[in-house]
Amino acid sequence: MKFLIVGYGRVGSRTGRVLREEGHDVTIVDNDEKKVDRALDEGFDAVLGDGGTESVLKEAGVEAADAIGGLTGDPNINFAACMLGTEFGCRTVMRISEDYRQEIYERYADGVDEIVYPERLGAAGAKTALLGGDFNAIGDLTDQLSLTTVTIPDGAPVIGEHVANIDLGKDGRVYAHGRQHEPMTIPLPGTVVEPGDQLALIAERNALEQVRSKLLG
Repeated sequence: MKFLIVGYGRVGSRTGRVLREEGHDVTIVDNDEKKVDRALDEGFDAVLGDGGTESVLKEAGVEAADAIGGLTGDPNINFAACMLGTEFGCRTVMRISEDYRQEIYERYADGVDEIVYPERLGAAGAKTALLGGDFNAIGDLTDQLSLTTVTIPDGAPVIGEHVANIDLGKDGRVYAHGRQHEPMTIPLPGTVVEPGDQLALIAERNALEQVRSKLLG
């Protein structure tokens, strides 16, 4: 999937890194030249400019993006970026502060797919909202464990298996399943893996690639 992250501060940078660890395509937009340089140094595609401006978002590839996160410290920029993202069919996630009054929250919430409070949820909350559900995310649990999702391609070795019977050994465990755009849930005993399904798993960080390989082939 392709994501645009508007704002490369504490929240935006962390969200971008964990999305990239999943294998997603992430582009950063920021109006601070130093932050853009830092994003480029860290291997991201990055665009310098106001994330609430259509021309800047087009330069960043919004027309091909699946989702956009307005994660700056300025809610006006965040909201503008999300509104522009909506015009291009993106899922929209907006960061605000927890101290906003209820009526302001409701005004923003009516226009975007998700509101996140990074002060409470951190980057994991923003990332979860971008991916569309409570399970659909990578989140660092500790320095050793990660949550991740994988989409099962045609020809994967687990196609046809019951989710409950997938054995990842001691390094990982499948804990949720989703089909197409349905929410991810705890799988029923009879649920069989099909191409295009998503599986959420918990794995040792240093064994994540091996666990993914067992699922994807």
